[in-house]
Amino acid sequence: MGRAVIKIKIKKFNKNALIPNFQTKGSSGADLHAAILHPIEIKPMQRALIPTGIGLEIPEGYEIQVRARSGLAMKKGLSLVNGIGTIDADYRGEISVIVINLGNETITIEPDERIAQIVCIKTEQLEFIEASELTNSARGTQGFGSTGTKRD
Repeated sequence: MGRAVIKIKIKKFNKNALIPNFQTKGSSGADLHAAILHPIEIKPMQRALIPTGIGLEIPEGYEIQVRARSGLAMKKGLSLVNGIGTIDADYRGEISVIVINLGNETITIEPDERIAQIVCIKTEQLEFIEASELTNSARGTQGFGSTGTKRD
């Protein structure tokens, strides 16, 4: 049984920009590439905004999430400043990725390097209804760490 395919229009803001691509048939994320002409050095704990040279026309009811690439995180310490970025369905500008070097050494981003990945997620809008009380649950108001680490 195959996965559903959602067609999304893509615009190149930079003629040399690369179209995102899936590395394997089972990949959930398509790779975003750095649309830069020269390498960019990022010192430890430094942030950088890396352009991808592309924009997407995302269908209403979906978002594109920008996520770190695990290989870059492990090998270079490259991560996303905001954890996961969201590209809303009504955004039509160029996608840029806010990266941070969490490693101990300066790293270099090369032109066309795969810098992040994108995943298409179905979304629903919420309607917020103010209430004086919330329905009780087994967890109640117990917060961080309250679910424990014991095995059943």
